[in-house]
Amino acid sequence: MSSTQSDWLNFLKPNYKVLPLKERLYSGIGALCGLAISSLVSWYVLGGMNAWYIAPMGASSVLLFAVPNSPLAQPWNVVVGNTLAGIIGVACTQYLPDLTSAFSVAVGFAIFMMMTTDSLHPPSGAVAITAVLGGEAVHRLGFHFVLYPVLLNSILLLLFAVFFNRLIGRHYPITAHVNERSKDPTPTQKVSIQPKDIEYALEQHTELLDISQYDLEKIILEAQEHASERLNSYFVCQDIMSRDVIKLHEDDDIHQALEKFKEVNLMSLPVVNAEEELVGTLALYEVVEWFKGAADPRNSWQHYVRQIMSRRVVTVEPSQPIQDLVPYFVEKSFNYIPVVENQRLIGIVSRADMIAALQQLLNQQYVLT
Repeated sequence: MSSTQSDWLNFLKPNYKVLPLKERLYSGIGALCGLAISSLVSWYVLGGMNAWYIAPMGASSVLLFAVPNSPLAQPWNVVVGNTLAGIIGVACTQYLPDLTSAFSVAVGFAIFMMMTTDSLHPPSGAVAITAVLGGEAVHRLGFHFVLYPVLLNSILLLLFAVFFNRLIGRHYPITAHVNERSKDPTPTQKVSIQPKDIEYALEQHTELLDISQYDLEKIILEAQEHASERLNSYFVCQDIMSRDVIKLHEDDDIHQALEKFKEVNLMSLPVVNAEEELVGTLALYEVVEWFKGAADPRNSWQHYVRQIMSRRVVTVEPSQPIQDLVPYFVEKSFNYIPVVENQRLIGIVSRADMIAALQQLLNQQYVLT
């Protein structure tokens, strides 16, 4: 292939990265299972009706399973977009006798209405055409076509997409990166990119971008963080961690645990087993909840820390850069993070340790400038 042909091909190709093989397989398997399961349920619900499943759901599955982070793939877009397109398509079929006029007007008006209601979903254009060109079986349904198969198919496929994407660790539907405690920006946003900054930048572009404001903000923040790593030398966890750790043992009596909380005036403590391996954490509020329910016969079997502790623990390694910990302290309000080596608890990094280290880095930058 000549260099000119190669240049043309590169010009025509989209600027998308090729996902790892595992992600590509997940997308294909998700679409396969989603379409199969939702179509079988539709067939069961609608019985012998010829229009029990429609082709545009195949296009919806591309978005739901291959690019679930796209604003065009969100539940509002799938349900509202397909429903609006179905209503418009059926109306055009009934009031415009010429098929070419009917499906052209249906698609054009559907796009306008979807963009007006912030529910743009590309496969909905095919829903509008299906309503017009779907044949006698579809025309016989009239506006029932909007309820079944369109709405039924959309909801079934969407429900499976939510289940499947979360099962494989994807965040779907996407959620706003907001401060859960107040209406203010999150602590990270206050000193970097804020939602209003992204909104301002997007307002300068009249074209629709297939990326959410929240994903765009996340990418910019990650790029900033990566760039700063090249400019500064950071501490690692073992440099700043406390090695003399106040901890609980999993076989401690809950009353003993309360006494230790009173002694150290802390809100949460790590829990280890006999081999000093980290097995969980116990928060003071969990002890309080246990005391509140102690009279309940269902809780009579609970006497030890291991029975009420939380086993899901965020940990770090000794050689891990401390900037990896910032989101936990800033966004999730952690008080400390355990440092683990070969499953054994060797220290903790507290919020105070982080503040001291970050202050030192700020002082170093001030001296350099």
